[in-house]
Amino acid sequence: MNRLADATSPYLLQHADNPVDWWPWSAEAFAEAKRRDVPVLISVGYAACHWCHVMAHESFENEQVGALVNDDFVAIKVDREERPDVDAVYMTATQAMTGQGGWPMTVFATPDGTPFFCGTYFPRANFVRLLESVATAWRDQREAVLRQGAAVVEAIGGAQAVGGPTAPLTAELLDSAADQLSREYDATNGGFGGAPKFPPHMNLLFLLRHHQRTGSPRSLEIARHTAEAMARGGIHDQLAGGFARYSVDAHWTVPHFEKMLYDNALLLRFYAELWRLTGDRMARRVARDTARFLADELHRAGEGFASALDADTEGVEGLTYAWTPAQLVEALGEADGRWAADLFEVTAEGTFEHGTSVLRLARDVDDADPEIRARWRDVVGRLLVARDTRPQPARDDKVVAAWNGLAITAIAEFLRVAALYASPDDEDANLMEGVTIVVDGAMRDAAEHLAAVHIVDGRLRRASRDKVVGEPAGVLEDYGCVAEAFCAMHQLTGEGRWLELAGGLLDVALARFAAPGGGFYDTADDAEQLVARPADPTDNATPSGRSAIVAALVAYAALTGESRYREAAEAALATVAPIVGRHARFTGYAATVGEALLSGPYEIAVATDDAVGDPLVAAAVRHAPPGAVVVAGRPDQPGVPLLADRPLVDGRPTAYVCRGFVCQRPVTSVDDLVAELG
Repeated sequence: MNRLADATSPYLLQHADNPVDWWPWSAEAFAEAKRRDVPVLISVGYAACHWCHVMAHESFENEQVGALVNDDFVAIKVDREERPDVDAVYMTATQAMTGQGGWPMTVFATPDGTPFFCGTYFPRANFVRLLESVATAWRDQREAVLRQGAAVVEAIGGAQAVGGPTAPLTAELLDSAADQLSREYDATNGGFGGAPKFPPHMNLLFLLRHHQRTGSPRSLEIARHTAEAMARGGIHDQLAGGFARYSVDAHWTVPHFEKMLYDNALLLRFYAELWRLTGDRMARRVARDTARFLADELHRAGEGFASALDADTEGVEGLTYAWTPAQLVEALGEADGRWAADLFEVTAEGTFEHGTSVLRLARDVDDADPEIRARWRDVVGRLLVARDTRPQPARDDKVVAAWNGLAITAIAEFLRVAALYASPDDEDANLMEGVTIVVDGAMRDAAEHLAAVHIVDGRLRRASRDKVVGEPAGVLEDYGCVAEAFCAMHQLTGEGRWLELAGGLLDVALARFAAPGGGFYDTADDAEQLVARPADPTDNATPSGRSAIVAALVAYAALTGESRYREAAEAALATVAPIVGRHARFTGYAATVGEALLSGPYEIAVATDDAVGDPLVAAAVRHAPPGAVVVAGRPDQPGVPLLADRPLVDGRPTAYVCRGFVCQRPVTSVDDLVAELG
């Protein structure tokens, strides 16, 4: 009997018809293993994962494998995106046993959940032998199996321990982190490290803030070069916008094709910030197209943003995206097809598989002559029409709270920058206006959905689908990312309810997730008890729960003037500071928030009747120091503390600038405001 048919997770639903007798993660599954006195097979993956699909097809759809699993194990299927707590515990075990991790993750555990053998992808023949060997060991060498499990649990406990040394995250530590990144920077290809190469969005955000504080040309150079290298590479969808999960090579040419919401949200935020600070045309285009991708491809009307697009189409990687020269000619005609092949480096030999190429931008189009840009836009539009006739990758439609929070924050920041640089004389003015209207609606949909559906009895739930919220409880990253998003909505709209919602989530986090010494656990104190309570302080594909909650605490404190939230943020950041000093690449978001705290952050209130078009608002956004909060609107609006008791001076729009709860004199001219922010 398969028990996945009613799951809200698309990943679990992909396995609903397997011959394996799957259980969802539940106490009943472990009770069944105890009743039968058999070990548990825990298989962890996610819907967009290519190798998860491969292992499913090779093994879990196979009758022989199904029979072996059903005879000797209780099989549990876990969506890592719905249960990041379960994933974190068993990934730590996998890394402790094998030295590496990844998905699909394959774990064998005792009926109480203690892992004793871990791995990732296994080809079917190897997996069959493994199933037989584990079943034999459980029957004949039980004591050795239990000793192994106890050792793994001890290793997990050590890896997930809270406490340890603390230190303030000082300017010296942040400068040292920037120096580390500079030494590890790939000066030829951009980014850090070799293949596979992941977009280092959080490190790049940190470097932009570091540049803004210090004036470091090196930090800006690394960020700008990496931004261009990624934007011109195959990792960036040259037709529809958005970024793939990573590049399989060191030079961004061939992607692993899955597109994740969290990557694109964080990259949108980075490119929008680069655009804000420099006015760079490339950053403007990529920010716009990434925002459009979120709205066009991942937004679910009346809900939020879907989690991902699959890595493959009909089981084939690149089927939707790769081209040959002949296909370009077929879609565009002889002249434009050859021109496009040169522009996008589509060769007879191919840069991908079977003589096909992934489109990458070989020329600088953003600063090209107007006729070149016009031809390029025309070619892109026609190729996208042709590509849309191909089979398309599946979409994982579940709405994950934390990732929607990241998207809301990124879009809110993008919209403010877009308003700052709006010009009717721009050749793409109509396109930009259309994009901003669509993404604004998608952002508001997502925020309303999180507020109405994901908050249940004052607590946050992790995921929903088709407007139905799932059972898994929100983890720390959900509380942090959603609270920061609500703070961003408050700044963008001037509506007090968003700030109230953020405060409620932060109060729950402080009451339920706090750890001794100022840190945080990733799960609440009343959450399901696993074999260890995760508390990972490092930033990886997404901000750690600790970094996310600190970012929200800092923004909320600045918006409300309530110092206890800032004090909690400083204490939590002090638990990460020693790691920032040693492993800068894995603490990018923590360092980004550290720059905000070092800056103040500034609290900027503009009393005005025109919260969008007032020149003081534009100056505040354009020159805002790292992490600054900006609120604009009529004085004394309900629920907007930064506008309380801040009237217009002599009837003129007036800016009030404070830093660390200490305020400067109110100003009514742009020049005076820029001077105060300098």
